[in-house]
Amino acid sequence: MEIHQVNAKQGLQWILSGFYLFLKAPLAWIFVCFTLMLIAMAMAFIPLLGKFVFTLISPVFLAGIMMGCKDMEQGKPIELKHLFIAFKTNPAPLITIGGIYLIGQILIIGLVMLIGGSQMTDMLLYGKRVDESELMGVMSSMLTSSLIVLTLSIPLMMASWFSPLLVVFHNVPPIVAMQRSFFACLKNFIPFQLYGVTLIVLTILSLMPYGLGLVILIPIIFTSIYVSYKDIFLAEPLRFKNTESDNDHQKTNWNNAEEGQAENENKSKLETVPIENKLKDQSELVQCARCNIFIPRNEAIEDREQFFCSEEHRQQHQSEENSINKQ
Repeated sequence: MEIHQVNAKQGLQWILSGFYLFLKAPLAWIFVCFTLMLIAMAMAFIPLLGKFVFTLISPVFLAGIMMGCKDMEQGKPIELKHLFIAFKTNPAPLITIGGIYLIGQILIIGLVMLIGGSQMTDMLLYGKRVDESELMGVMSSMLTSSLIVLTLSIPLMMASWFSPLLVVFHNVPPIVAMQRSFFACLKNFIPFQLYGVTLIVLTILSLMPYGLGLVILIPIIFTSIYVSYKDIFLAEPLRFKNTESDNDHQKTNWNNAEEGQAENENKSKLETVPIENKLKDQSELVQCARCNIFIPRNEAIEDREQFFCSEEHRQQHQSEENSINKQ
């Protein structure tokens, strides 16, 4: 499975294509993401273990949502069952990814507390007030700690970004999946920079109207992950089978219409020829050999290359010829 390097502008294209995928079923996407948020909030109320457990199983939820994206691409609707479908397949590798991510977070937090010292730890965890003389030292420690968190969290996030998709779609082992995910993000670092900056701007805009914009932004983040996976690992854009089938159906209808039109034209031509011949026959006049009146050829009685207006005149003309021949 090759890791492709894409253009920088693809970082923006992932969001646009993700938005297009969201528009395919906006209400269903909002319902699925709202349910996931409710689960996260409910587990947050569980002391200590709640957040840890949710971090462990988050890759399972993400894998299920990605399977929903794939089903949508194949013309199937996304449903609430997609949120839990990965629990039924093979959740162990996905939970392993969640465990590695959780251990990484714990180590980062521990390192931050170690560097920040007891004063910053007491201020952050217990809300302890700091004297003005100590405030500058604490602020300096917080700045250093923030830089450390940012520096270490980005590689951890890069390793976790595509790993659930590689596990669920390609059956890649968790460690290998995280390695490939990290190098895929590293190889496409510039597109991801544009992607990240755009998401930050959209997040700020989404928070302005009482956070209502997050209702749309959160599903777009999920769909853009699937789009970026297809772009980097499969080198394929979104392809909707239902759209293609509609186009094929439309082409078929056009072809049928053209064939029907051609058939009707052929029929009309075939029907026109006898009519024209009939009109031609009707317009051609012949002269009766007995009374010399002109009559339409199709109404005349033909006998030995002669025409008659009636059977009576034909018989009379034949009698006269016979009598002449006898003489």
